[in-house]
Formats: sequence, structure tokens, C-alpha cells
Amino acid sequence: MTLPSAETKMQFLFALRSRGVTDKRVLEAMEAIDRGKFVRGIFADRAYEDMPLPIACGQTISQPSVVGLMTQALQISPRDKVLEVGTGSGYQAAVLSRLARRVYTVDRHARLTRAAKAVFDELSLSNITPIVADGSFGLPEQAPFDRILVTAAAEDPPGPLLAQLKIDGIMVVPVGQSDAVQTLIKVRRTESGFEYDELRPVRFVPLLEGLGKDG
Repeated sequence: MTLPSAETKMQFLFALRSRGVTDKRVLEAMEAIDRGKFVRGIFADRAYEDMPLPIACGQTISQPSVVGLMTQALQISPRDKVLEVGTGSGYQAAVLSRLARRVYTVDRHARLTRAAKAVFDELSLSNITPIVADGSFGLPEQAPFDRILVTAAAEDPPGPLLAQLKIDGIMVVPVGQSDAVQTLIKVRRTESGFEYDELRPVRFVPLLEGLGKDG
């Protein structure tokens, strides 16, 4: 796998900015993490296009501008502990790792988790902990979290995840039926409850309970 050219990187970053990713730290993180490391097989030559791509286990790697917008909405600080639900290729977790102190990422597919861990190790991203688990229940043993990012669509923001969010914490989650356009929601936990903001329409694979049968 050859590294992207300077021109390819410029086009990649321009696409992010033109679609609303303006946070300097997020752009720097996405420049530092080579998306090509997370795209395998016949789609490898499309790694730097702003489009979602298929990966194993019927999942997808999100388009870079959506990764950027979701990351930007989290408003991560360098001391934050972040939970990601839905490791997938590992690309989103890698971007988060450049911004946060510690990233826990869970996926129901052991095959995806193994592949993502191999790339994290290759890139020396030592502050990511990948775990095979049912992400709809979060990660109670590591809670509470400063930030939670969900990369699969739920009908409502999952209760266990809301409960694992710190006061003043932020969760970004796609909400809606799996066969319709969903809405990206930003949830902020306050002393008195939760505040919800609708960000934009999106389309994600559904958040499923249980573990995948991929071994």
C-alpha cells in the first residue's frame, strides 16, 4: 500500500472542509491518520474519496466527512476518556485516539476487532482498547465516559449508554429506523437530565444486540 501523495492529501482535506469539518484539531487528526490503512481489497484505491465503503461482516467504513463531523460534534479535549460503539474498520477510533486521552472501542464482530487491533498496533496507537462486546450495553466496567460515539443507528439513544455518560458529557448517535434516513443527534448530559440537538441526516447500519457469529 503506497502512501497518499501530497495532492491526494490536499484534496482529502479540502473535501472535509467543504462539507463543514472546520475544527483545526479534528482536521489535523484526520490528516495524521491514513484512511488507506483501514480499507482492504478491491476498494483500497478509493480510500481517499469522500464516500462510505464496504468492509467485512456486512459493515461499512463511514465517509470521511461524516467521521469528521461526528468527531467535531463531540468537542473532545485531550484529557477525555471516550467510548466508541461500533469499531468497524477502526478508522474512527484511530482519529479519536489523536484527540483523547483514552479510547475504548467495542464491536460485536471479533473478526473486525482483530483486524482493527492489528492496524492500531501497526500505527503504534497505544491509547486504544478494542473489545469484543455487545455495544448496546456500553462498557459499564469503564464508565463513566466524557464522550460516547455510536457508529450504528438505534431507534432511540440507548439507555445504558446515556447512563454511562458523565455530567457535562456528550454523546453523538445516529437515531432512526434502519430502512430510512436517520438523524445524527448530539446529546449533552446536564445535572437535571439530557439536552438533544439534531445535527444532520445520515445513514448508518443498524445497532444490533448480541455478538456476531464470525468467530
